[in-house]
Order: sequence, then C-alpha cells, then structure tokens
Amino acid sequence: MALVKLGGGVVGISGSIAGNTFARNRFGSYMRARTKPVNPQSARQTVARARVAFLAEEWSDVLTAPQRLAWATYAAAVGWTNRLGEVVHLTGFNMFVRSNAMVLACGGTYVAAGPTVLSLPNQDPTFSVALSAANGITVTFDDTLDWCDENGGYMAIDLGQPQLVSRNFFASPYRFDAAIDGDSVAAPTSPDGPTATSTWTLIEGQKVWARAAIIRADGRATTKFGAHAVTVAA
Repeated sequence: MALVKLGGGVVGISGSIAGNTFARNRFGSYMRARTKPVNPQSARQTVARARVAFLAEEWSDVLTAPQRLAWATYAAAVGWTNRLGEVVHLTGFNMFVRSNAMVLACGGTYVAAGPTVLSLPNQDPTFSVALSAANGITVTFDDTLDWCDENGGYMAIDLGQPQLVSRNFFASPYRFDAAIDGDSVAAPTSPDGPTATSTWTLIEGQKVWARAAIIRADGRATTKFGAHAVTVAA
C-alpha cells in the first residue's frame, strides 16, 4: 500500500500503486516497475513470523485490558516518522509487537505491562563494531548506560549483508546477529567479544554495515541506530 501526501498536487508518495513502486533515496524521488519478491521461507524468516504470531495471540488472549491500555497510552505518547517524513503514532498493538519481537530475538521473556515512561530510550552514539573473518564480531558501546545494569535490558545488533569494498551506500538486508544482555549483578563491559560466529559468512576485504537497538527492561526500545561501515579484517 502506498502513502500519498497531497498539497497543490502530489507532494510525496511512497509505496506501490498498481504496477509501479515509488520511493526516495539520497538522490531524490524515483519510480520503478513493481516486482514481487520471492518468498524464501528460510528458517530465520519462519522463526521471525512465529514470534509475531505468538505475540499477536498473547495480545488477544493473555494480556489484560489495563495492560493493553498501558501500551496504547505509551504508543500515543511516542511520535514515529513514516516513509514520507511525517510524525505518526503506532497503535498499542503495534508497539507491543515491535518491542517484544526484539526481546524474544534476544532470548528474553516478553514484557506484558506497558511502559510507564512515555519516551523512547536513549541511543548509544559510541556504538561501533569490528569484524574479523577468523574471530567474528567485537562490539564497542557505552557501558555506563542504564540498560547495562538491568536484568531484561539488551543491546540487539544487526549486520548487513556483506558488500564489495567499493560500495558506499547500503539500505538492506540486515540480519539479527547477536545480543548483549544487561545484568544487575555483573553488567557487561565494553568491548564485548569477539564472538566467533556470525549470521553472515565474513570474508576478509568485504564491507559491512551494522546497526543496533537498545531495549530496556520495561519493554521500551530505541529506533535502530547505525555504525559506520567497516571492512572485514583477516
């Protein structure tokens, strides 16, 4: 479905209408023929869909009315930017699934009670990664942030599909790669790693983009924030 912004005509458009797809990149707006992507039905995709289906059932069948209302209140208080750059608000259900899908991916237990702090958590401007074909990923982060001292707090790290070193721009696809768990007794310290395995096969000389999100114990999650692209070392 396309989003259309009207003014003295069409001011902005994003998405697909009939056989055309409208989008925008750093060079401006463009239109291309719509293509239907192949559904790979990979193991990762199946697991991700199962998480969303599970959370949808929990929302309908397990959460209490006050818990759903708390998520709706939180969602109404937090502005979101859509593909046209407009500030919108998600529904309580959308926010519940968005936050808790990340919690489940990190290996945690979903948060039923809606957050009482009506704002997104702070991002980490110090976040960066180093990648090695032999040793995997090492993550640098600010270990003084509050999530580090919380049971149920996480930093979730995604890695983009490796690219040629000549590539200077990357949008997708990303894969969830690893999570750093907060701990009220033994908080994680920076740098974390190296972790020997990676969601992608890393080869020396490739260029990889990374991004992260911070999830607080009360279920609030940042938007994704990125690190500069890095070249995979030996």
